[in-house]
Amino acid sequence: MELAILQDIVLIFALSTLVNFVFTKIKVPTVVGYLLTGIIAGPHLLGLVKHEHDIELMAEIGVVLLLFTIGMEFSLKHLMRIRRVVFFGGLLQVSFTAAAFYFASRVYELEWESALFIGFLAALSSSALVLKILQERSELTSNYGRTVVGILIFQDIMVVPLLLFTNMLGAENVSLGNELMLLGVKAVFIIGLVYVGNKWLLPKLLHLIAMTKNQELFLMSIFLICLAVALLTSKLGMSLAFGAFLAGLMISESQYSHNAFGNLIPFKDTFTSFFFVSIGMLLDMNFVIDNYMLVIISVLLVLGIKTIIAGGTGFILGHTFKGTVLVGLALSQVGEFSFILAKLGNGYNIISGFYYQLFLAVAVITMSITPFLIKLSVPFANQLLRLPLPNTLKKGLFPLKEVEIPEIRNHLVIIGKDASALKLSKMAKCNDIPYVEIIFDPSIASEKIKSGEMVVYGDAVNEPILRKAHVETADVVVVSVGDLVPSMAIIDQIKHINHNVYIIARVKHIDNVEDLYQVGADQVLPEKLEIAIDLFNRVLVRRLYPPKEINRIIAHIRSMNLGSFSEKDLLNQPSILDELANISINSLVVEDKSEIANRTLMESRLREKSGVTLLVIKRGKNLIEHPTPDTKLLVKDIAFVFGTPEQVNLAAELFSNENKLVEIEQLN
Repeated sequence: MELAILQDIVLIFALSTLVNFVFTKIKVPTVVGYLLTGIIAGPHLLGLVKHEHDIELMAEIGVVLLLFTIGMEFSLKHLMRIRRVVFFGGLLQVSFTAAAFYFASRVYELEWESALFIGFLAALSSSALVLKILQERSELTSNYGRTVVGILIFQDIMVVPLLLFTNMLGAENVSLGNELMLLGVKAVFIIGLVYVGNKWLLPKLLHLIAMTKNQELFLMSIFLICLAVALLTSKLGMSLAFGAFLAGLMISESQYSHNAFGNLIPFKDTFTSFFFVSIGMLLDMNFVIDNYMLVIISVLLVLGIKTIIAGGTGFILGHTFKGTVLVGLALSQVGEFSFILAKLGNGYNIISGFYYQLFLAVAVITMSITPFLIKLSVPFANQLLRLPLPNTLKKGLFPLKEVEIPEIRNHLVIIGKDASALKLSKMAKCNDIPYVEIIFDPSIASEKIKSGEMVVYGDAVNEPILRKAHVETADVVVVSVGDLVPSMAIIDQIKHINHNVYIIARVKHIDNVEDLYQVGADQVLPEKLEIAIDLFNRVLVRRLYPPKEINRIIAHIRSMNLGSFSEKDLLNQPSILDELANISINSLVVEDKSEIANRTLMESRLREKSGVTLLVIKRGKNLIEHPTPDTKLLVKDIAFVFGTPEQVNLAAELFSNENKLVEIEQLN
């Protein structure tokens, strides 16, 4: 490698690192940083990169690896589960968008080939950018997120025939009938190649290679399969990228596809960064400056038309007005695969250099502002909902049937649609605990309503939705939303309705625990901390630590991380708990064959061994309010004790028979 090329690569990495650091701090996707790096370092601005052709070559490798990994992630089973959104919704969005831009291009007297090509360029959105944003916002599994993902999947599928279609449009003196026949032959060959490779050839080959347990050999084989199939399709007159997609598709059903995908991720990310940098370098800033009004109008036209058509598709699929706006803005940009098609189209003279530069300007700008559009989509939709819109537009074409929740008291209210909330509702149902769920996802809410569960569909931030679930008479509310800002808003609203309700909230990061306590949560469970504690608990059990010691260690860990908040009196009301921050009242059940069963308080030495104070004993329906030293603790008695978490854990060991079982196991 020449020293000058190495200097270009170092320069690109240095600029990308700096820009990405800044963009990470301001929480903007790194793809935008790569585009900006290319614009800064490109020949049309500072001219820092000297060997553009070599950078474009590395970018081509990035495209090949990108399509290869997409092929490996492609799952026919998953595709069939969301087939209505993918095929019906995707076809609507791509067809109407392509048609709209075709007619708009024909107004400017472009040839039908160029107009149709521009229509397909505009129809595609950025999978890499949008999916990354939705993943960071934890909205991939939301109702609107599933629609966006389904349409993006269809667009990714359409890249393959569009690559072939571009080759056909670019050929001179082409016979449409012959080309369609040739395309059919190629399609049959491709289907046969993928079927044979997927069914017999590659699974056996990868199994033989994997059995050598040589990771280097396995990685080399994956690269060989990718590049060999890409080269084969290239010899047949198709693109390298299309061949790479086929290679990934052939490996996708193999049991080794996940291993291959994991090995290729670092290479794909590195080379894909060169792809976006190279796109940025292609943009001529002088063109943008000289034609700024045309660029601005084109950007607004693309954003407007794509938002309306994509949003309309979401509305036809049954989204409410809010979901319609979210879907529309999420798919309003031009995608990364459009760059590949545009480069081919410019090479085949389907579009002129002027329109190629206009496309680059529009694509780079729309991708750059997409993170901000998605961030502002919810408040923008809420503002629009204040307008006097028809109910059909507000609630969608298929409004969810509301369930009339009867008058209910001392019940559990579960807010959230994540796995934790859904499992919690099942646990409550199995143990005959009355509960009402509030779910802001029409598909999940619809399934639960059909199964006869008491579900309120809507956003729990709104007071009417909370009152439908009778939060004012509930004794416990679980907020399992995850995101900090919505959780805080929901808790604040609940406390305004019911001051006495006990609120348990889930949060992702321990840094946000104090924020939820400040707005009124009574107990906050930081997700990552609790998972770590559970894992550490299993480690201690595996190492045969005594249960008493395990409980003490776990209680100490929780106290270190949450002790300052767990029993904090935020209203500054005078209380004994101000002096004894970690003391609480807990109930313990006397188990059969436990150390304390059928013994008097004096015999058990409960206070001496654990430090807790026994307040009340519940025996059946009767309460023993002032137990004496001679009071005997019987099996199934419920004792209410007062003490710190560590003291309560020590007392729990006396009430449980697990200690003896562990000792017996250790002896055996």
